[in-house]
Amino acid sequence: MTKNKFSGKLGELIERAERGNEEDVDYVISHLTDNSTLAMTRYVDFALSLVENQKGISRLEYYLFNGTLIQRNYCCLFFNRRLDYELVDRAFRAGLIDEIQAFSR
Repeated sequence: MTKNKFSGKLGELIERAERGNEEDVDYVISHLTDNSTLAMTRYVDFALSLVENQKGISRLEYYLFNGTLIQRNYCCLFFNRRLDYELVDRAFRAGLIDEIQAFSR
């Protein structure tokens, strides 16, 4: 993990995502609510793109199938960017994400 150049909330989210343990992913994901600002959703989206720890990736898979709608949508983006289409397709077929979200990158 490298020292990130961001401060404030974005820096904190990046640090947690780079560590990428289950509790770190829980913390980052907890910032995705119906009341999240556009800026916060962008911070979380960027931070999630940095998760590489297998424990964190597994936790994101958990949220893809068990999180709130907004959490499932951002997890879907994460897995689409990783080209994990089979996982995204399972969530889509289970009715957890819509067709537009399932096929967006």
